[in-house]
Amino acid sequence: MTTSHSRLVDLSHEISAGLVTYPGLPVPVITPHLTRADSRSHYTAGTEFAMDTITMLGNTGTYLDSPFHRYDGGTDLAGLALDALADLPARVFRHDLAAGRGIPATLFDGEELTGTAVLLQTGWDVHFGTPAYAAGAPFLTEAGAAALVAAGVTLVGIDSLNIDDTESGGTRPAHSLLLAAGIPVVEHLTGLAALPERGAHFFAVPPRVRDFGTFPVRAFARVP
Repeated sequence: MTTSHSRLVDLSHEISAGLVTYPGLPVPVITPHLTRADSRSHYTAGTEFAMDTITMLGNTGTYLDSPFHRYDGGTDLAGLALDALADLPARVFRHDLAAGRGIPATLFDGEELTGTAVLLQTGWDVHFGTPAYAAGAPFLTEAGAAALVAAGVTLVGIDSLNIDDTESGGTRPAHSLLLAAGIPVVEHLTGLAALPERGAHFFAVPPRVRDFGTFPVRAFARVP
């Protein structure tokens, strides 16, 4: 619950049938299991329910990557500790695309980041759901990821297509370094401009699914 001195800021994209999160990957399909009309024969007059099935990739909308996503035997969604996902002190870094697509390690110089959720605001979320989202997206460099691991961060999030450069071939150094260190990654955030650089607390909790690596989250922040 919020207090009179705080507010909640939603940082998630809405999921709907046919949503394109990452071009080329399957889109969500929503189908009725029990319609309201059909349910009326099961309940008393005036009582009705809708039950629906959603078929979707774990990498849909705003989602969290656990170590299991990258590493066989890594911690899966069910194994993640709540204190690594909720009520984390957030540090928002704003990346100027004029300096290039890659977010460098120097952005984090001199920062005390132990135990924080580092949130990378690039502004790329304005293209989400459009063809422009797929090309030229900002990303965290390998050196930047190594710096965050060394700093002892708890979680890293980004409002871009991927935390890695998907246009550099099959290498995924940011995923590899962060997830090897047990640091969950949240991709496709939105609305980070509404957060202060310091002072907010971040939440991104997926369901406890065993032997599963990624899942959508309702990411949000509590802002004082």
